[in-house]
Amino acid sequence: MQKEEILHIFPDFMRPRWEKVAERADRLQEIRLRIGQPVTVLMNHKEKFLSERGELTDEISYAGRSDEKELEAILTHICHYSIYAFADEIRQGFMTIRGGHRIGLSGQVILEDGERIRNIKYIRYLNIRIAHEVKGVSDKTLPFLYNQGEVLNTLIISPPGCGKTTMLRDLVRNISGGTAYGRGRNVGLVDERSEIAGSYLGIPQNDIGIRTDVMDACPKREGMMMLIRSMAPDVLAVDELGNAEDVEAMHRAVRCGCKMLATIHSYSLEEVSRKSYMRTVMEERLFDRYLLLGKKNNKCIVTGIYDRERKLCSNLQESCC
Repeated sequence: MQKEEILHIFPDFMRPRWEKVAERADRLQEIRLRIGQPVTVLMNHKEKFLSERGELTDEISYAGRSDEKELEAILTHICHYSIYAFADEIRQGFMTIRGGHRIGLSGQVILEDGERIRNIKYIRYLNIRIAHEVKGVSDKTLPFLYNQGEVLNTLIISPPGCGKTTMLRDLVRNISGGTAYGRGRNVGLVDERSEIAGSYLGIPQNDIGIRTDVMDACPKREGMMMLIRSMAPDVLAVDELGNAEDVEAMHRAVRCGCKMLATIHSYSLEEVSRKSYMRTVMEERLFDRYLLLGKKNNKCIVTGIYDRERKLCSNLQESCC
C-alpha cells in the first residue's frame, strides 16, 4: 500500500522514475528536491542520489537534478491542480497528504504588514518526509508511566531524529485505547505540524486510539485551551515544547486537572534545566517521569526513564523506531 502512496506523490509521467524508490518504501525516510541540485533520498539514515533513469547511487556525478518545471509539476499535482485551494497549507510551509506523509515547502516568502506570512511563491525546495507508523514502541515504557491506574505527567526528551514523535504517537494510541496498567482515557492531541496523527482532510492517517480528539495544524498554546474547553480530555499530548507561551499553557492545563504528555528537543535532563522557559517547570517538578531517547548502533532507543526527583527508574535500552 505504501508503495502506491509514494508513487501517487508524483504526476503520472514521473512515476516510472520513482518505481525503484517506492519499492523500498519500508526503508524510505525522505526525498529532497532542490532547484538545480541533485535529487537525494534518505533510506535507513543513509543518503543516496537518484539518477535520471531512477537508479539509486552513492555517486553524486550520476545524480539527476531538479528543475523548475519538475518542481512545479509535483507541487501542482499534490495540490490536485488547484494551488489556490491549498493556500493556507502553503503559507505554513508544509502539507500533509494521504498516508500521513508530509511535504515541506520552501521558497520566497510574501509578508503582510511586514510581519505576517501571506504566502510562499517560487517554491523551489521540497522535502517529502515519509510517515512510518511503528506500533508497540512504547509498550515497554508503560509500567513506568502509570501509578495506580493513573497516567503520570511525562516529558519525552530527545535529540533530533531519535524517534520522539513516533514514541509520542504510540503512547497516545496506548493510553487512549487502554492498557494493562490503566483504563482507556480521553486524550486531546494538539498536532501543530500534523506529524502525530498525520491528518488528511481532517482524518487521522495514523492509529492514535479510539478515545483521541485531534486539534490539527493549531499552535500548541491555543490548541491546549481549545481542547480543554471543548473536549474535556483526561490527558493532553503536545509535541516540541519550544517557548514560554507553550509552557504557560501547559501549566494552565495541569491546573485544570489534565495529565500531560509532551516532548522537547534536548540531549539530557541537564540541558532541559538550562532552557530558560523550562526552568520553572523543572524547579516545580511538574513532570513525574522523564523519558530519554538517544541512539545506539544507529538505532533509536530509550536510554533511560527518570522520576520527578531525576532518579533513574530504568535504563531500558529498548528500540523506539
